[in-house]
Amino acid sequence: MSGRGRPGRRCPWCGEEPLYVAYHDVEWGTPSRDERHLFEMLLLEGAQAGLSWATILGKRESYRRAFDGFDPEKIARYGKAKVTTLLADSGIVRNRLKVAAAIGNARAYLALRDAGRSLAEVVWAPYDGVPRRNAWKSMTEVPARTPESDALSKELARLGFKFVGSTIVYAYLQAIGAVNDHLVDCFRWRELGGGTSRARRRR
Repeated sequence: MSGRGRPGRRCPWCGEEPLYVAYHDVEWGTPSRDERHLFEMLLLEGAQAGLSWATILGKRESYRRAFDGFDPEKIARYGKAKVTTLLADSGIVRNRLKVAAAIGNARAYLALRDAGRSLAEVVWAPYDGVPRRNAWKSMTEVPARTPESDALSKELARLGFKFVGSTIVYAYLQAIGAVNDHLVDCFRWRELGGGTSRARRRR
């Protein structure tokens, strides 16, 4: 699905760059409960901190290569030699704190799994597993954080995850489709359930 030829407009944030457009049309806002995808997006959103999402999206394939397809079991075993290799890899963000956080997050993920819980269970909890269908008319209405992202940020931090501030977490919730924050005149808003009785407008 590329979105080419579809009627209607797109959210203005994706511009016209093909990689960004494809991400908007296919992935962003689409509800996901796939554990590998949820883990990948959590690490990528953390890597974005202080940078643009376009930068991270452009490095996504390099991240998949460098981080063994975002396999948490492999990442959790990374030692000093692997960290040195990652910090020399120009295909990713060479930030020691972010690399360390990715490794720590893999270990937190495995600890969560060992406790009999899934990442999907945790990140969808603020919405009781049901996507929040918002109905924003302009980008100025879309929040950077919400009470739900505040609560999830605290829970993820309690579980040992890093780079999970509320703003990062809300961007993550948008990305994995826990909230539908496509604008109402974007064709994806309706495709993802906008316009139903569950869609909420800001009061």
